[in-house]
Amino acid sequence: MKNLKLSSICLCALFLLGCESKANKNSIEDKNTSRPNIIFILADDYGIMDSQVYANKFTGTHPDEMFYETPNIDKLVSEGTSFSQAYANQLCSPTRASILTGKYAGRIGFTTAMPPTATYYNQNEEVPNGYYIHDIFEHKDPIKIEQALTNGISNSAIPTGSELDGGRDELSIAEALKDYHSGFIGKWHLGGFGAKGYQPKDQGFESLAWFDAGGSTYYNWRKIWNDKTNKMFPKVAPEALEIGGSGKETNETYLTDDLTVQALQFIEDRAKIKDKPFFLYFSHFAIHTPYQGKADEISHFENKENKGWNGHNDPVYASMIKSLDRSVGDILNKLKELNIEDNSLVVFMSDNGGIDAEVTPNNKGTNNDPFLGGKACVTEGGIRVPLVFKWKGKVQKGKWVDVPVDCTDIYPSLLDAAGYNARDIVSKNNLDGESLMPVLSDIKNKKNSYTKTTHYWHYPFNVIYNSPFEPFALTPHSAIRDGDYKLIFDWYGRLYLYNIEKDPYEKNNLITENPELKDTMFNKLMSWLKLNVDIRYWPTVNENYNPKKEVRDTPFVDMFSSLKADI
Repeated sequence: MKNLKLSSICLCALFLLGCESKANKNSIEDKNTSRPNIIFILADDYGIMDSQVYANKFTGTHPDEMFYETPNIDKLVSEGTSFSQAYANQLCSPTRASILTGKYAGRIGFTTAMPPTATYYNQNEEVPNGYYIHDIFEHKDPIKIEQALTNGISNSAIPTGSELDGGRDELSIAEALKDYHSGFIGKWHLGGFGAKGYQPKDQGFESLAWFDAGGSTYYNWRKIWNDKTNKMFPKVAPEALEIGGSGKETNETYLTDDLTVQALQFIEDRAKIKDKPFFLYFSHFAIHTPYQGKADEISHFENKENKGWNGHNDPVYASMIKSLDRSVGDILNKLKELNIEDNSLVVFMSDNGGIDAEVTPNNKGTNNDPFLGGKACVTEGGIRVPLVFKWKGKVQKGKWVDVPVDCTDIYPSLLDAAGYNARDIVSKNNLDGESLMPVLSDIKNKKNSYTKTTHYWHYPFNVIYNSPFEPFALTPHSAIRDGDYKLIFDWYGRLYLYNIEKDPYEKNNLITENPELKDTMFNKLMSWLKLNVDIRYWPTVNENYNPKKEVRDTPFVDMFSSLKADI
């Protein structure tokens, strides 16, 4: 009887233990199935008018009348919620820095994007007091006209907390998504031009296929990406450099196709692992220069009747858009094929406005009309970009959000979607972003779901691109959007004020009509710069400037030196 009683107790204990184990297992499974897989697709130089659905939104033109073809991106929009006033930075690296860190790029010194250039790291030089080892020495374009301003400089790498960083470290989005398996594919351009210790794997990613540069050839790229030599920076040992890696062999000859196949393989492999969600950051090189397409697709656009609509007339550029669009379609189809569409969040965005053929000196690229300017400009054509969220059953289909948002919001949005306390992480790490997940169900923002009303840009460089305001090279610009209004500060001494809600194409400068608002916004912008952007990242007055040689009709006015002196 005693043994029978003991056996009953043991059986009961085993049953309870089994129930507890099952409960724990179910709890883990529930946690992971409630956390979506995340695919963030970042296009390069893809303009606000480059997709048919966005062009239709702003012009009312039927897609059949357009030159470019984007059926898959249009489908993504129809199956998700899109933003009509989403902002990136004026160039790629600053936007990538903001996405990776959740901070405005100027705060971490990312003020521009550059080809490989001299830094204290890659020149093996002593770092001056107050500078960062990955600060560049200088960056300037071959501008022939007189310049009143000398360029600021830029950082070239996101701190990882290494011994070289002097206590600096940024919590990357992959590091914040600590329960996720994060993979990176494509363009990095945040690692000090191939500085070892500052690449995707050092920021919490599995490096699948990547290249730390602003652009890449679309054919025969593998040898360049896998280069282990030290040709560009002979003053440091080859072991100190790590430029990239082409990843798995796919037998694809075109870069966009190759990266897509590798992305699909990552998704398929990770989908088999049920107890851990994945985050794929797919950073396309398309449609950045060099302009290289696939011959059959180029031929298709060469013979298309709608060539020339809205200034879109380059068959090679159109073919590159088509390849990018096909990649997006392949990703969406793979999620359906693997039966993980219901638990996968897909986000699509561009890193800056399209290269506007009217702005770029070689007259190549796209046309962002009716928006003003393009890449390198802080006008709407340079910074307003497509942004789409799709999550079947969780995000509304075919809806538009007209609330102004920016690229710092991607970081907390992905954290929020993944079930993290995004507000707590934003607060603890002093981030600038705010989650967009609440506004996806409150698209008019009636509940004040998204509370950020101010956005900032900073670009302290004279640039060979033409100004959208005059037929001369761009001067340094900064900007602030505060509510409906946007103020652009041309450091040459000119201000532009627009009511973007009423005048999204920036045709009516309100400076003379509303001088009080102009002063208020200018002071707010300069206060933000003084507090957040180190003065080495500001432009300065050119000591050798000769105003008699100035080609502009208006004289240079120094509006900032006295403010800079207060820092």
